[in-house]
Amino acid sequence: MPQHPAKVLALGFAAAIAIGTGLLMLPVSVADPAAGLPTWEEALFTATSAVCVTGLIVVDTPVYWSGFGEAVIAVLIQIGGLGIMTAASLLAILMARRLGLRSRLVASASVRAVGIGDVRSVVLGVAKMSIAIEGLVALILVTRFLVTYEMNGPAAVWKGVFTAISAFNNAGFALDSDSLMGYATDPWVLIPVACAVIIGGLGFPVLFELRKHIRVPEQWSMHTKLVILGSVALLVLGTITLTALEWDNPDTLGAHEVGGKLLLGFFSAVMTRTAGFNAIDTGAMSTQALFTQDLLMFIGGGPAGTAGGVKVTTFLVLFFIIVTELRGETAVNIFGRRLSRAVHREAITVALLAVAVVVLGTWILLIATSFSLDQILFEVVSAFGTVGLSTGITADLPTGAHLLLVAIMFVGRLGPITIGSALALRTRKLMFELPKERPIVG
Repeated sequence: MPQHPAKVLALGFAAAIAIGTGLLMLPVSVADPAAGLPTWEEALFTATSAVCVTGLIVVDTPVYWSGFGEAVIAVLIQIGGLGIMTAASLLAILMARRLGLRSRLVASASVRAVGIGDVRSVVLGVAKMSIAIEGLVALILVTRFLVTYEMNGPAAVWKGVFTAISAFNNAGFALDSDSLMGYATDPWVLIPVACAVIIGGLGFPVLFELRKHIRVPEQWSMHTKLVILGSVALLVLGTITLTALEWDNPDTLGAHEVGGKLLLGFFSAVMTRTAGFNAIDTGAMSTQALFTQDLLMFIGGGPAGTAGGVKVTTFLVLFFIIVTELRGETAVNIFGRRLSRAVHREAITVALLAVAVVVLGTWILLIATSFSLDQILFEVVSAFGTVGLSTGITADLPTGAHLLLVAIMFVGRLGPITIGSALALRTRKLMFELPKERPIVG
């Protein structure tokens, strides 16, 4: 077994994808086995999208997959959302009632706990919080489906539970062929889903801290303040921008009343925080709106949660670094605290690696396909940010493009830093420092 926790995490996610691929290729997983079994490409893409909580699909989920196949997808989403090593640690706790040092280190890398001694309580807290939030959202949705849409009991329960799991884990898989477009004017469906997405996207460290000190913002850590500030700002700006850009578009918001437009604008902004549900036709949105969503998807949500992207903390750290440089100051100060220089390097590395993945993936797909730049860029950013929104071209891409998106989803879920660490053969520590020299920059 590899010693580095990042390697274990990467192998754990790969193993979950492999098992999910195998299960989805079984005859029992498809709704109509007589029409043919899924290809390895379809099964691999779906399993990767589920484990990486993305939501991109190459086959219609409610039509193609059977109840068993949908259950496999739901389990893969839950595993991917909690983190494969967190799930393994939970099993270890339940079976052995204790964790070894290596297991604690691995779990700490998965949930980014502050200390090794806190991992057991953090892992259990993650599981309890996930179940509680998913259960509450599922209860609201099931009630709505039963009362308003007159679904039969089992169908309403399954759709509510599946949607709640997919929403809290920011996956975006839906049991309707048009995602949530059929509920475009129903706040009792869209708002609970949006709330689950927001809560899951904040990250478990923030949720734990808010649970303890929600009424005392002065005691919040810099991390929590950055995530809350960034999330609120991006949601407000995203809602205003997308609503304004699509206000008169007859194929998206233009066909609705003012209240419906505001609801759908807010929902669309929330979904770009790496969820992937859509209540309007994404492919019919303007180029300006698509690019706005590209930016929001690339930033993503909070660290150590179910969201993807470079993370809102990375974005804000880079913002404050730029402000500090423009002011000519020597230290980056945020909320009355000095930012560690190691965080400077981490933020810059994450951002540049993410840009490299998106640019390279876009360039390759532009060469391999005939789709436009805005469509390809949207697809790649959606895959990297583990969002799942699409302009509708995913199923029409060739096999090579699907495999590339699989790789991008995998990198996007684990993070460029984790992937880089997992691939590194060993860490190298120099016992000396070289003389300084300063090149001309800019």
